[in-house]
Amino acid sequence: MKKLFYPALFHKAEEGGFWVSFPDVPECLTQGDDMTQAYEMAVDALGLALTCREKEQQPLPDSSDPTTITPEHDAFLVVIEFDMLSYKKRTSSRAVKKTLSIPEWLNEAAMSMDLNFSQVLQEALLSKIQA
Repeated sequence: MKKLFYPALFHKAEEGGFWVSFPDVPECLTQGDDMTQAYEMAVDALGLALTCREKEQQPLPDSSDPTTITPEHDAFLVVIEFDMLSYKKRTSSRAVKKTLSIPEWLNEAAMSMDLNFSQVLQEALLSKIQA
């Protein structure tokens, strides 16, 4: 899956730090004590919002052209880079049971080598996904 880019508005918070909103994802709000933390929190909040939309089978919103967004007086525009595959790897590691069929000879050969079937399948799937 390709990387996504969404414009975010970073607002100076009265108590210090920043709060962040996304024009294209209105339900996505977050904050941070400084610029670095606010950016990291924005990536995580965006990931949560987009994966929730995905689970509810809602389309992901199109990203606005940053040049069409005029920040309010207390805000500035930052484009957030988001990688859905990396986010899912980091946040969704729940194991899912799969049933599969292989030829008997292959099963016997793999068992004689003490291969971990789950690990081999994961490695093969990752190499296909990342290719």
